[in-house]
Amino acid sequence: MTSPGPGFPHAEQAIRITRTRTITRTGKTTRETAYLTISLPAADAHPVDLQEWIRREWLIENLVHYVRDVTFCEDSQQARTGNGPAVMATLRNTAIGFHRTSGDTNIARATRRANRRPHDLITAVISSNPRTQ
Repeated sequence: MTSPGPGFPHAEQAIRITRTRTITRTGKTTRETAYLTISLPAADAHPVDLQEWIRREWLIENLVHYVRDVTFCEDSQQARTGNGPAVMATLRNTAIGFHRTSGDTNIARATRRANRRPHDLITAVISSNPRTQ
């Protein structure tokens, strides 16, 4: 006999989210539906809480994962075995963090600038941490 509920171990709730976004540049509107399972019962995870958690997740997606996917073409990389994927993800996150702490908001532009002037980047990294000298 199957138990009632979403059908996933430890899942207490299943929710459906419909996201609508408009691309400013083109004016094109897209709609996406996502289904999520939640391990908290409805009494502990109200719709307002779920909305806040999901928006926080999308903030991370937009600030980090999107940059890794688009700027660094992470999905097309060849590192797929052993520690390679984790090491490359760490390097990409380090580059994103470095550019953000340097005040750059456009990571693609900052990366192109660093690619053209690698010595400036090395100098910045070395001079910001005196212990490496």
